[in-house]
Amino acid sequence: MHPTPATTIARRCERAVVTAYRELRLSGTDDLSAFRACAVLYRIHHPEASVAEARRLVAEWIDHHIVREGLGPTRGCDCA
Repeated sequence: MHPTPATTIARRCERAVVTAYRELRLSGTDDLSAFRACAVLYRIHHPEASVAEARRLVAEWIDHHIVREGLGPTRGCDCA
């Protein structure tokens, strides 16, 4: 398993979400709790986002970076 290093993720919010999810899971937090915490973290970066939008993006990012270990860019917000 070769996960994408968080430092290669361009968006700050995406990098924060992926890093937080990994660290929460490594510390023993269950998947759903880690996911929910990351959706909250996304909304801290983007308070204008709805809960549904935050959950969708967080799910896509976790799937891309953690589950599938994707290396390419992802869809998401326009921030840097």
